[in-house]
Amino acid sequence: MSVEVTRLPSGLIVVTDAMAHLETASLGVWVGSGSRDERPDEHGMAHFFEHVAFKGTTRRTARQIAEEIEAVGGDLNAGTSIETTAFYARVLKADVPLALDVLSDILSDPAFDPEEVQREQNVIVQEIGAAEDSPDDVVFDKLQETAFPAQPVGRSILGTRETVRAFDRKRLAAYLTRNYRAPDMLVAAAGAVDHGAVVAEVVRRFASFTGPAAPKPEPARYVGGSHIQTRDLEQAHVALAMHGLPQCDPNLFSLQVFTSVLGGGMSSRLFQEVREIRGLCYSIYAFHAPYSDTGMFGLYAGTDAADVPELMRVVVDEITNASETITEAEIARAKTQMKAGLLMALESSSARTEQLARQMFAWGRPIPLDELVARIEAVTVMSTRAAGRALIGRGRPTIAAIGPGPGLESAATIAESLVPRVA
Repeated sequence: MSVEVTRLPSGLIVVTDAMAHLETASLGVWVGSGSRDERPDEHGMAHFFEHVAFKGTTRRTARQIAEEIEAVGGDLNAGTSIETTAFYARVLKADVPLALDVLSDILSDPAFDPEEVQREQNVIVQEIGAAEDSPDDVVFDKLQETAFPAQPVGRSILGTRETVRAFDRKRLAAYLTRNYRAPDMLVAAAGAVDHGAVVAEVVRRFASFTGPAAPKPEPARYVGGSHIQTRDLEQAHVALAMHGLPQCDPNLFSLQVFTSVLGGGMSSRLFQEVREIRGLCYSIYAFHAPYSDTGMFGLYAGTDAADVPELMRVVVDEITNASETITEAEIARAKTQMKAGLLMALESSSARTEQLARQMFAWGRPIPLDELVARIEAVTVMSTRAAGRALIGRGRPTIAAIGPGPGLESAATIAESLVPRVA
């Protein structure tokens, strides 16, 4: 097996997958801290640190960070989610030590220069403004906030203008010290990598990260409800959510198959009925986002405001019908799509690195391909229908709708009719 895992005495994990046919390597540092680990006055800090980490250390200026990686043909990037923050690079195999050096430098010794912090505050405020001008972005923030109100997991990742403007060196350093600790960090690498060499570099360069583990975030509480926002737009943007499942739930794969059948592609029930047959929208899709202790099923559609009531009635009918009438052919198609996604990830070092990191955080170990395939194959028509019925019955739905016209108000009323059928 090409996947190897080493747990260092500090608690930091190194996981690699050597892909012999590649000449490049993808690697990164994943931290088990995201937007839900922020305190109220830190709203947006996980994302802000992701940005400001690249703005210089005591050894390198922001320009030197960029130039050193690009001089060897590599690239750096980062991303923040609700539960994790990742900093990653892609380089030629000979430059893996350089990439690890740069990544460890920006995480262990960021300068937090006041001028750079202020400049990045301006950048993030512009990013917030751009998101507010994009209703198809806003509707998802409002969906999350309404599904999980007054709690960190429901807050937007970007933060607010007020919280971002209040960040300073002292508060950034305190956040970093509290959350970036070895037991909550892992280094993942895939491609042209040697596990022993990567471990040796990590031992050398990440020694400043120690324990104990960071504080646990506030448990998530799904609530549900509605958020209606009238705006002068060409389209109405409608998103629906229901209480999903956490990452390690035994019924997760059945729910993922249900989600795929319902709105996972052009052959899905929602795409066929709502777009192809009725012509009510251009885009409609469903998704399921599992977290460590909860999950959120969701779907999105953009449509004419006058068509919102009909669209919502069709959505409610399709969700309810799918929980009772999903067929063997639909299950087989969804399972094949899931297996294809797994295999495609194995052909990309970047996708493979991210896959390994997700598995380590969710299950504490890399999951072999044959085990994942077996879990997918174990999904049946009965288990998928049961997952759909359980989804409907777990709690009230959440609706977020943004756009023109009075039809938006009906979206919430129609969604509330989404209840399990009595046998």
